Amino acid sequence: MQTLFTPQQEAAEDIFFGQIVLIWARWFVILAGGIFALWSANSIGQLIVAILLIVVMMGVNFFVHGRYLMEQPVNQTLLIVLSFLDLSLITLILLVWPGQNGLNSFLFVLYYPILTAFAFVFQPRLATLYTLAALAAYTIACFVADPTIFTSSGKMELLVMRAITLAAMGGLGAYYWRMQREQRRRLFSQ
Repeated sequence: MQTLFTPQQEAAEDIFFGQIVLIWARWFVILAGGIFALWSANSIGQLIVAILLIVVMMGVNFFVHGRYLMEQPVNQTLLIVLSFLDLSLITLILLVWPGQNGLNSFLFVLYYPILTAFAFVFQPRLATLYTLAALAAYTIACFVADPTIFTSSGKMELLVMRAITLAAMGGLGAYYWRMQREQRRRLFSQ
């Protein structure tokens, strides 16, 4: 008979084995952000700022990835802080990138990998809070970029559709997390 894990052991395993999901989601965002910066920069100044942000994200991710490969993963608190930093950077890009900000920017898709990865790794309670934070950040960014968003039915419809899909990603990730946890408990209880 196999032993059951305590909730603390389960949480530690989730962080250890789930960290790679967060790492690869961040690599995807870094790659997509780098391609976007090279593709759409209108001036050397824009390109420099974008590349500096990408380099900072790469440095942080190299650190986390290196610790993971050495089997000395970072702790849960640092992972949460880095995930909120990712969320903040994406929101900042949506706010300030010239010509493509707020609802007009297709870069909202960068929220998807970080939302899903976070929900895969952390408990549904934390994933729900993170998803709500992402929804709030995106809504605020869209409103700041275009205050008429709430008076235009077309813009409001687009915002609601995007918010629903973003919420669905967090919800599906949390559902998958629950399914895996229940499956593991059934396996070890036999």
